[in-house]
Amino acid sequence: MSLTVPAARPDGGQAAPDTGRGGVGTKALYRVSEAMRLLSLSRSVIYNQIRSGRLRSVTQGTTRLIPADAIADYVALLKAEAKAEAEASR
Repeated sequence: MSLTVPAARPDGGQAAPDTGRGGVGTKALYRVSEAMRLLSLSRSVIYNQIRSGRLRSVTQGTTRLIPADAIADYVALLKAEAKAEAEASR
């Protein structure tokens, strides 16, 4: 599974290029809407994952942001769970 950054940002700027590090671009922090696109998840699922502690986030004022390494960690968690599930079903 490879993550890609959004093609264009809503503010008209270009998205950061993909660096290959877990597929996440050079941005350090992503807005929830960007994390939604990167992970192909709905807003409610993103917030449920944050509440449950599976996806880390930070706040700056009233803005909730998802660190790039938290996105990579979440993807690694999903991969580990899928692997464990596949091995358990053997």
